[in-house]
Amino acid sequence: MNLKRPNSNEAVGTVNRSRDVVPMSGMCSRCVDGCKGACDVWLASFRGREVLYPGPFGEVTAGADKNYPIDYSHLNIHGYACGANGLPDGVAANPDTAVFDDVNTETDYGWDIKVKMRVPIFTGALGSTDIARINWEHFAVGAAISGITLVCGENVCGVDPELKLGSDGKVVSSPEMDRRINTYKKFHEGYGELLVQMNVEDTRLGTAEYVASKHNLETIELKWGQGAKCIGGEIKVKNLERAQELKKRGYIVLPDPTRADNIAAFKDGAIKEFERHSRLGFVSKEGFLEEVDRLRGIGFKRVTLKTGAYSMKELAMAIRWSSEAKIDLLTIDGAPGGTGMSPWPMMNEWGIPTFYIQSLAYQMAEALKKKGMRVPDLAIAGGFADEANAFKALAMGAPYFKAVCMGRALMIPGMVGKNIEKWIKDGELPKTVSKYGSTIPELFVTYETLKEKYGNRLSEIPVGAIGIYTYAQKFRTGMQQIMAGSRNFSLKSVNRNDLMALTPEAAEVSGIPYVMESYRDQAWDILLE
Repeated sequence: MNLKRPNSNEAVGTVNRSRDVVPMSGMCSRCVDGCKGACDVWLASFRGREVLYPGPFGEVTAGADKNYPIDYSHLNIHGYACGANGLPDGVAANPDTAVFDDVNTETDYGWDIKVKMRVPIFTGALGSTDIARINWEHFAVGAAISGITLVCGENVCGVDPELKLGSDGKVVSSPEMDRRINTYKKFHEGYGELLVQMNVEDTRLGTAEYVASKHNLETIELKWGQGAKCIGGEIKVKNLERAQELKKRGYIVLPDPTRADNIAAFKDGAIKEFERHSRLGFVSKEGFLEEVDRLRGIGFKRVTLKTGAYSMKELAMAIRWSSEAKIDLLTIDGAPGGTGMSPWPMMNEWGIPTFYIQSLAYQMAEALKKKGMRVPDLAIAGGFADEANAFKALAMGAPYFKAVCMGRALMIPGMVGKNIEKWIKDGELPKTVSKYGSTIPELFVTYETLKEKYGNRLSEIPVGAIGIYTYAQKFRTGMQQIMAGSRNFSLKSVNRNDLMALTPEAAEVSGIPYVMESYRDQAWDILLE
C-alpha cells in the first residue's frame, strides 16, 4: 500500500490520464504515445524544475498529503465523570464552579521572563513569501488581538526592495521589516509577542542588530529548519532585474540570472521565473552557544530556536544544547509540513513525521530531567489545524510542551476575511457566504464583541484580522470543552493520562497506554473491591 499518490497532485497542477495507476511509480498502467497530459513526468518533460514546486507561487499555500502509518487520530481523549483539576486555589470542585466556559486556556513560555498567550497556539514563520507579505496586516493584527505570538520568518530584510545596506554590508534601513513589526505592535496587548527569525543570510546582513536597535524587540529566533523542507528558504521571482539584485545581495538564485543563456531564455519566455534560495546552515555546539550569547549581548531578553524534522541525532542536539543555552522556546517542526514555497517531492518524502518526532522529544526530555537538567519549554508543529489534535499534542508532551505552532490553519482565516470584504465590495459574495448574511457585522459572529472593545479603532482592524480572531475564539471554546470533559480547568493540569492509544502501534511509539490497558488496574480494583 502506497502511503501517498506519486506522479500527480493538484499542488503542482498534475493529474493522471488513466484511472489505473501503478502504486509505486504513480504512472498510468497504460502509458500512451501521444498522451496530452498531464502527470508529473509528462509536464516535467518540457517545464523541468518548475514541477518541483506547488503553484502558482504567491497565491497558494500547500500541505503535503502523505498518509503516515500513525498520527494523532490514533489517540483519543479520556473523559471522566468526577473530579476537577486545575481550578483556582481555594475553589472547591462542584457543578457550579467546574463550568467549561471558565476553563483557563492561557499558556506561557520562557526560561526566566515568561510570555503569556491567551490560547496555546501561535503562527508558523511568515517570511519572505508573497502570501506572507501581501496578507501581513491581516495576519499581524489578527495575532495581536487574539493574544498569540506571531513569527516573522526569515529573509524579510534580504528581499526588501527598499533595503539599504551600509558600507559594511549590514542593514541600515528595511521599510518592509519596519512595517511588519509596527503592524503587530499597533494592537499588541501584552499577550504573545512578535519574534523575528534568523538564518544564514539574516545573520550576515545584521538583521538581529537592526531589529534590536531600531525596534527594541525582546526576542529573536534562530532557525535550523522546518518540517516542509530540509534546505534553506525559497521564493520565486518573476522579474529578471529583481533576480539579479537578489543574487548581488548574496542569495543563491537559480537559474543563474547573470548567465547569458538564461537571460536569453527569460526574454524568449521559456524561463518565466527564478528561484531565490537561502543557504544550508551548519550547526555546532560551540557555534550555537556562542551565537546565543552574542544575541543576548545585543540586548535580546529571550532567544528561541526553531528546528525541523531532522534525524534523531539533530533532535537530541537541539534539546540538549537548548537546555545548556537556556533557550526560551524550542519549536520542533515535524514532517510533512506546509509551505508557501517548498519542493513538493521533498515535502512528502523527507523527515520524521510529527507524531513520531514528538514522541522522541518527550523521551529525550524525560532523559534530561532524570539527569538533573532543566528542559526548555517546547512547542510542536507540523499539520495541526484544530483544538482536538492540539490538546492531544499538549497532553502527550506534558509537562514539557507549552504550545502548538500552526502554519496554514492560522493563515486561512486571514485570507477568508480579506476575500469576504473584497467579494462584498465587488458584489460577488458566493452563496457559501451569503447564506449567513451580506454585511461584515452580519457575517462575523465576533464583530460586535470587537466593536465594543475597540470602538472607533475597529476601522483600523483589517477584516482578515477579524477572521483570525473569530477562528481563535472557536479554537478557545473547543479547547475549553475538551479540557472540561477531561476535568482539566487549566492547561497546567493536562497530562498524558488524559489520552489513550487506539492501536498497539500508536501505544508503542508514543508510550500512551493502549485503550484496553488504560486505567485497567484502577477499573478492576473498583470492580472487585
